[in-house]
Amino acid sequence: MWGRQPRTDPGFDDFGRPDLSGYRIGWMGDYDGYLTTEPGVIDICEAALTGIGTVGAIVEDCQPEYDMERLWQTWLTFRHWTLSDAKELYDDPEKRKLLKPEFVWEIEGSFDMTAERVARGGVDRSDWYRALHKLFESYHILALPTAQVFPFSKDVHWPKEINGKPMDTYHRWMEVVIGGTLSGLPVVNLPAGFDSSGRPMGMQFIGRMGEDKRVLEFALAYEDATEYLNRRPEMRDA
Repeated sequence: MWGRQPRTDPGFDDFGRPDLSGYRIGWMGDYDGYLTTEPGVIDICEAALTGIGTVGAIVEDCQPEYDMERLWQTWLTFRHWTLSDAKELYDDPEKRKLLKPEFVWEIEGSFDMTAERVARGGVDRSDWYRALHKLFESYHILALPTAQVFPFSKDVHWPKEINGKPMDTYHRWMEVVIGGTLSGLPVVNLPAGFDSSGRPMGMQFIGRMGEDKRVLEFALAYEDATEYLNRRPEMRDA
């Protein structure tokens, strides 16, 4: 391979713990009301951020300059496009009977996919990256809730509504995760605490491009400054 050196990942001892004093965290929350969240989700995350503020971290509200519905449509474009090769399953009547309705919906969404739409999705995704990159001019790391709802019963197929707002697809109740995914940036999920029923919630922390190691080092510092890992969720029958 012309002298290419084998890749070596850093060992645990190579990771430090940054001093969180003066560490700037941009809290994006529910994207200024765009995302529907179950009551308590935002409160728990903000309480956790207040907690690490006691060790010097600076937490400020911030928002990317981007139309979040545009991001949703960008994600749908790529989601449907990547499943276009599943059409052979759809075209076989016997196999189609075995597909869950959600998968059928995703395949059908690829039928009218055009090259122009895929190309536009690439532009939209790049603009999203640039919107987050601009925030990193002011912050070391960005934060979002890990989920829009608390853990639910295994008997629930997926949440059909949040706070009375219908979820039009089974992706909507977890829309909060597509921002980090489409950005291509390093993301770490960390515990944020529990609600009064003992249900856990976490936070996503998004770092700058190529700073995977620094994101993990922030996670180590966050864990040192909190006690959430000392508690485990209680499993219940109902």
